[in-house]
Amino acid sequence: MNKNIAKLFKKVRLLVLDVDGVLTGGEIIYDTLGRESKSFNVKDGLGIFLLGKAGIKTVLLSARNSAILKKRADDMRVVEVIGGLLPKEKALNYLKTKYRLKADQICFVGDDLIDLGMIKAVGLGIAVSDSSSDVRKAADYVTVKKGGQGAVREVIDLIIQHQGLKKQIYAFLKNFK
Repeated sequence: MNKNIAKLFKKVRLLVLDVDGVLTGGEIIYDTLGRESKSFNVKDGLGIFLLGKAGIKTVLLSARNSAILKKRADDMRVVEVIGGLLPKEKALNYLKTKYRLKADQICFVGDDLIDLGMIKAVGLGIAVSDSSSDVRKAADYVTVKKGGQGAVREVIDLIIQHQGLKKQIYAFLKNFK
């Protein structure tokens, strides 16, 4: 990883994640009654939870509103879910104000064209490896893993590594009940 990208990971104070295609593989499943279901990677979820315990909050930013998403967000201790907002970059000023941050302290992970504005507007714009080509080209970093298959955990592990948070997380886990 080049030194400039490492510096961007070191600045992150807020992780903002797209959902469909990032936290999931991009599938939306409907049963015969029209009920929606999604599959989330448990390693991504644990990473989000532990990152929060290390002081870095996570916000989910989706073009869709979903009851399932709110349930999963609660499980991971995500601080906020913003759903039904397009273009997504409309959320940037709100996030900067609410969390008292500069754009260069925000990391956004996306996968498709509706994520381009946020990827370009934040300090660290990340594309999952199976993103559209335009999103990969615009991103500061492209994950090795695909959306829904550990890409978010990969990003979190890089934040933890570059900010020296492993000891803090291990101390938390040692005392976790």
